[in-house]
Amino acid sequence: MSRTATPPRKQLERGSGPGTGGVWRVIVLNDDHNTFEGVAFALAGVLPDVSYEQGLRLADRIHDTGLGVVWSGHLEVAEHYWSRLRERGLTMAPLES
Repeated sequence: MSRTATPPRKQLERGSGPGTGGVWRVIVLNDDHNTFEGVAFALAGVLPDVSYEQGLRLADRIHDTGLGVVWSGHLEVAEHYWSRLRERGLTMAPLES
């Protein structure tokens, strides 16, 4: 039986409340096992409006800086994209609000 991974959440200290509203960031981390092409293919296959070429540019930024915010928006959608990218083998940071 397969289990759906629930992305860990990192709430930044801002204001009060549960932190589930507002903007959540999906962050991909640099790693030693994914190629630029593999990262670009995963991003283009999961994220709307991201082409393979845009995925390559994001992969380059992830490689150069150690991480990259690849999508931001509502929590439920962020969780979906986080899980799909993780299933494709990308190394993911906890969701941040």
